[in-house]
Amino acid sequence: MTKLKMTVNPDNRKSHINKEIYGHFSEHLGRCIYNGFYVGEDSEISNKNGVRTDIIEALKEIKIPVLRWPGGCFADEYHWKDGIGEKSQRKKMINTNWGGVVEDNSFGTHEFMNMCEELGCEPYISGNVGSGTVQELSEWIEYMTFDGVSPMAELRRKNGREKPWKLKYLGIGNENWGCGGNMRPEYYADVYKRFQTFCKNYSGNELYKIACGPNASDYHWTDVLMANINSWQARAISLHYYTMPGDWNSKGSATDFTTEAYYRTIFRTRFIEDMIIRHAEIMSKHDRDHRIGIAVDEWGGWYDVEPGTNPGFLYQQNTMRDAIVAAVNLNIFNEHSDRVVMANIAQCVNVLQSVILTEGEKLVLTPTYFVFKLFRDHQDATLVDSYIEPYNIGNEGEKFQAVTKSVSVDQNGDMLITLANCSIDEDIDLDISTGSFTASDVSAQILTGEVHAHNTFDSPKNVEAVEYQGVKLDSNSVSVCLPKCSVVSIKLKKQ
Repeated sequence: MTKLKMTVNPDNRKSHINKEIYGHFSEHLGRCIYNGFYVGEDSEISNKNGVRTDIIEALKEIKIPVLRWPGGCFADEYHWKDGIGEKSQRKKMINTNWGGVVEDNSFGTHEFMNMCEELGCEPYISGNVGSGTVQELSEWIEYMTFDGVSPMAELRRKNGREKPWKLKYLGIGNENWGCGGNMRPEYYADVYKRFQTFCKNYSGNELYKIACGPNASDYHWTDVLMANINSWQARAISLHYYTMPGDWNSKGSATDFTTEAYYRTIFRTRFIEDMIIRHAEIMSKHDRDHRIGIAVDEWGGWYDVEPGTNPGFLYQQNTMRDAIVAAVNLNIFNEHSDRVVMANIAQCVNVLQSVILTEGEKLVLTPTYFVFKLFRDHQDATLVDSYIEPYNIGNEGEKFQAVTKSVSVDQNGDMLITLANCSIDEDIDLDISTGSFTASDVSAQILTGEVHAHNTFDSPKNVEAVEYQGVKLDSNSVSVCLPKCSVVSIKLKKQ
């Protein structure tokens, strides 16, 4: 068994961890919305206004802070007026990006915004820039947020919503370097500035505008975009990065993978930290005061779809490997919360690295769900400095630190330490010095299992977070055994 030391310096408070780092993404893709969140008001499955109550309860449990909608690539072919009014009269369309299925628009603006109110989370609207118009997006903002007399406000009232909603987060376009229009950064920067000009703040609502940032390591896009926009035009730029053990043509199975493929997955996951650092350096050339943040509004593992399912639905299982992927990402986002202001895992239900899977009336919470549960108290806490001895694992030429971590202190002065042992064949004993922080009590939870372990509809509790007794407290230090392939959260109560 390997023994490592970790040091926490609670006096070095670094940055605020926005709760939105623990956000989620929902797209009109496969069974994320329909037969996922939304089953309709007439469904025998328990629902409120057509939205499954068990999903609402599960997401509240992990304190979902923000939900992004309606895409993704779907957003840049979505015309919001098709999704309002009497449902039987709404226009139908073909979802050309995802499976060529018919989209009946029965889940639209009212359904989404009301669902966010029920969840108690911030809605994050992704606006149509690729195939939409300035007027269309401008009127959508007016429809949702204006409390006065205007054609859009009257249309909203006619459709059953008297008072406007609050909308904070607005993405102006999605992946405009790709499915959102195949634009050059120079062109998109001009388009962005034009669109954002007409997205107004109505009735005390203040928009937090997010520009389409780079695809993974496209540093040129970041440089050009930042050179052409100002902090009064954008509060953040997006970043998209997916982890794949293979390539776009053969991504690899979600459940049947080798040890080598596992370590390659984690190695590639950790590359997001290099990208965040590099993009942040480029951003700082143009924005020395860090007034513009990074919103990693699409991230997660992407594998081949489950055998026998529609390739355009992107439905995949979720194992302990994905729990490690989630823990690595979330710890990295915490550690860079001076720039990372939001992150949205792709996607919330039944698509890619989901936290929830459904089949008919059945619901399964995935290993990734429990990582969000273990990490939830980082939300709105303060990141503090921490260091862990280097100990590398992985494939030849693809080595990385075995243990990933982040530490925060909340408003009550209590400390949360989140750790993941990425090794699948070695337990690690960790001695943690907490410096000037003296704890009166300690509690811990653990998520662990064989790396391929996952929850199914027949066996929904194979992998769950449980209370963990393998932690010992000694005033200003903590010792913990991290089993192989495990995620552990440690809560220290301030004395």
